[in-house]
Amino acid sequence: METRKVQVTGGSTYTVSLPKDWATDNEVSAGSIVEFHSEEDFLLLSPRDEEERTRGTLDVSGLTGETELTRAVMTMYVSGFDIIELGATRITAAQRRVVRDATQGLVGLEVIEETGERVVLQDLLDSSELSVHNAITRMRLVSLTMSGDAVEALVTDDDDLAQDVMERDDDVDRLWYMVSRVFRTVLRDPTTATEIGFPRETVFDYQSGARQLERIADHATKIAGIAEEIDSVPDEEAAALQELQEIAVSVPETAMDALLSEDPDEAVSLANEARSRIDEVDSKAREVDNLIREFDDPQRAQRLGLVVDSLTRTADYGSNIAESALQKAAPRPS
Repeated sequence: METRKVQVTGGSTYTVSLPKDWATDNEVSAGSIVEFHSEEDFLLLSPRDEEERTRGTLDVSGLTGETELTRAVMTMYVSGFDIIELGATRITAAQRRVVRDATQGLVGLEVIEETGERVVLQDLLDSSELSVHNAITRMRLVSLTMSGDAVEALVTDDDDLAQDVMERDDDVDRLWYMVSRVFRTVLRDPTTATEIGFPRETVFDYQSGARQLERIADHATKIAGIAEEIDSVPDEEAAALQELQEIAVSVPETAMDALLSEDPDEAVSLANEARSRIDEVDSKAREVDNLIREFDDPQRAQRLGLVVDSLTRTADYGSNIAESALQKAAPRPS
C-alpha cells in the first residue's frame, strides 16, 4: 500500500499524485482522463475505458459436443463480455443450433451476426436495466413454488405437473446466470454498482443467495423426476412428505425475507428464526425415513429416501441464505 499527502492548490482544489507504477501499468499519462467512483467513504479511481463494450473471442473449432459449446457460451456471458465472437475455420450447422439454443437461455443475449467462420453474440441490455433485486425475488418465487409442486406431483401421481416443474428450472437457471454476470461485472467495473443502485457487498450477498435458490430448484427438479418414476404413494407417507416439504421450504422462505429486509434488526431476527428450524426439519426427516423403510418395495423406498434428502438439503440451502443475511445486516467496520 502506498500513501500520498493531499495538497491544496489555488486555495480551494484538493490534489494528490498518482503512483507512477500504477499509472504506467494502466497507460495513464499527462492528458489522460480518469474516472472517480464514490462508494460511501471510499473513492475508487480507474482509467476511462475507451471501449464502450467489452469484446471476447473464442475459438470453438474443437467444441463439437453440445455440452461443451453450451458451457463455453455461458461462461463468456457470465464473465461479463458484452460482445462474444465465436470463431472457427468452419462453424457447422449443429454448432449454430447449439449456440442459438444457449443464447435463448441467457437474459439479453442475441445473435447479431453469422458467417461461415463466426457467430457474434451481443448483450442488448445495459447494466442499469438489470435488477438484481427483481431477479432474486423472481428466483425465490419460482424455486420455492417448484419445491411444493414437485412434492404435490409425487403424492398425487401427476406427471404433467412434474414435467412443468422440470421446465421451470430453465427460468431459474436463466436468472442465475444473469445475477452471476452482474456480480462479476460489478467486481470488474465499479461504475456498474452505481448504475444498478446497490453496493458491491450487497450484490455479493444477493449472488450468494441466488446460488442457493438455484440449488433448491435443482432438487425440486430431481423430486419431479422421481415423481414420474413412481406410480403412487400411500396416504400416510404422502402426508408426511408434504409436511416435511412445508417445514423445509419455510427455512429459505424466512431466510429470503431476512436477506431482502432493509432493517438490520429485523434481518437478524428472521435469519436466526430460519436457522432455528433446521433441527425441526431433521427430526421430521428421520420420522419420514422410518415410515418409508417399512415399504415392501426396496426400490420405491430408496427413491423416496432421495426425496427426503432433497427436502433436507432445501432447508440447508435456506440456512446458507440466512447466513448471508446475517453478514449483510452486520455492522461494517469503520
